[in-house]
Amino acid sequence: MSQSNIKICKFTGEAIKTYLPAIARLRIEVFRDYPYLFEGNMHDETQYLKKYANCKDAVLVIVFDGSEIVGVSTGIPLENEIDEVKKAFVENDHDISSYYYFSESMLLKKYRGRGLGHHFYDERETHAQKLNKYKHLCLCCITRSDDDPRKPDDYIPLDDFWKKRGYVKHPELICEVGWRDLNEEENSTKSMIFWIKNLSKETLTNSP
Repeated sequence: MSQSNIKICKFTGEAIKTYLPAIARLRIEVFRDYPYLFEGNMHDETQYLKKYANCKDAVLVIVFDGSEIVGVSTGIPLENEIDEVKKAFVENDHDISSYYYFSESMLLKKYRGRGLGHHFYDERETHAQKLNKYKHLCLCCITRSDDDPRKPDDYIPLDDFWKKRGYVKHPELICEVGWRDLNEEENSTKSMIFWIKNLSKETLTNSP
């Protein structure tokens, strides 16, 4: 694995469609791990990802090692997300049209710890800023019990990473989304807490 083989590319619109199957496979692999423990399948994942190709303001940032996709991060206007994700903002009287949503970031384990996560955020923040119509960035993360027996001993939440990049946790903004955990017979509801960053030239310029 050579660092020189790593490249990071941004895709929007129709160009996204080419990569949907590979990204679906990556989602299934990465999100099987804690804390998501997601039992995915190719059909549902491919259908889910089509929204990015169908939204002109959506973005995919893809990490390639040679020709292999080893990491992806996604972004889309919040108003183009599913109702379950938008609900907390609507119920708290937020203007969802002013929010750009960072849906997910996924990276194979052996590529972590090399600064690629910052590239994911740099590229998506710049993309959202250039669209020049969104005032806030937001993301959400699953909440699991601190004593969950499935949590690995070396698990480190990303709270400090997000704080350093200027995101603020909003425990009043919670969405409830259902999926099937590994070894579950059917979907169960998960709670996801939002983090928000105000989008401005100053905050982006000063991001670590």
